[in-house]
Amino acid sequence: MKGFEHIEKELEEMKEQGLFRSLIPLESDQKAKVTIDGKELIQLSSNNYLGLTTHPRLKLAAVRAADEFGAGTGSVRTIAGTFTMHEEFEKMLAEFKHTEATLVLQSGFTANQAVLASLLSKEDVVISDELNHASIIDGIRLTKAARKIYKHVDMESLEEALKASKDYRTRLVVTDGVFSMDGNIAPLKEIVELCEKYDALIMVDDAHASGVLGRNGRGTVDHFDLNGRVHIQVGTLSKAVGVLGGYIASTQAVRDYIIQKGRPFLFSTSHPPTVTAACQEAIQVLLDEPELIEKLWENTRYLKAGLEKLGFDTGKSETPITPVIVGDEKKAHELSDTLKKYGVFAQGIAFPTVAKGQARVRTIVTAEHTKELLDEALAAFEKAGKELNIIS
Repeated sequence: MKGFEHIEKELEEMKEQGLFRSLIPLESDQKAKVTIDGKELIQLSSNNYLGLTTHPRLKLAAVRAADEFGAGTGSVRTIAGTFTMHEEFEKMLAEFKHTEATLVLQSGFTANQAVLASLLSKEDVVISDELNHASIIDGIRLTKAARKIYKHVDMESLEEALKASKDYRTRLVVTDGVFSMDGNIAPLKEIVELCEKYDALIMVDDAHASGVLGRNGRGTVDHFDLNGRVHIQVGTLSKAVGVLGGYIASTQAVRDYIIQKGRPFLFSTSHPPTVTAACQEAIQVLLDEPELIEKLWENTRYLKAGLEKLGFDTGKSETPITPVIVGDEKKAHELSDTLKKYGVFAQGIAFPTVAKGQARVRTIVTAEHTKELLDEALAAFEKAGKELNIIS
């Protein structure tokens, strides 16, 4: 159709540079091995940290909820779409997170947008780590507040930004708890101490820490024993929790205000009963089966050590997110494609998701992987790495 020539040209350029990626449909459920194009592959790209997407208790809870309450809710929360199960789950989640209240939204992305766009105005300033998630960046773009960026996990840079913003009504420091591309953990204790020193608020996006760090997977705030000292926690219910959605954990006042002012909440239909019931069951599984998190970390240490022994650069990862940093964009995608040939599904990540020259294959191990599967994956990495002259 005429009018899209500039888009078509850009797509062709991406293909020539080896940056164009097609969607890859899975033909199976999301487990340690998945089926793609009729071939079984070891899955190392999923955020299904604990294997909860197929946990029998979650599946049963979803089926029962659909049978009793239907396939959908038929409304936004503020009109007719709040079921008793929504509020019961939010109370359970608040207790789990050790906060006064929580509010569940459609995704972690919309949760960040709702907080930043509704709580801040031109009288305020938001101070953000330079490597924060795209949802935080987009949320900041929606606010009229001033914005300052501090160097990645650099406390001197953060303190400079706090000193330079003393005249604003509210200073809100925002950081990922775990950074999604490098797998490193924010120095949250130091960030909180600086915020307390300069009377600033702190917001943590725990998307990749929920279900992974802290007691029973409560996240980075609990991991660092900072319960009661972090003003806002945002997270996802679609990674380790295994289902769908995002949450805001904070005070009752923040919950009430976002219900009144948060546009992603106000103008989106509420989660269907299957999603809400499965999320509630997932939190109960986290409480009942801590061995899943123990297994996740055991597998994490094993894969990370194996990749490093082979000579791969895994950067500064401290979590189950373990990047294999290649640098060159085209070669990172070639590594991903070659791994697929050898039985491993591990996606290449390049600009603009990461900076130019920092392309990588990002691996995420789960609690469902066995040592045998991880050994197979490491053998595939060795073959592919040598074939492409990434390792010797």
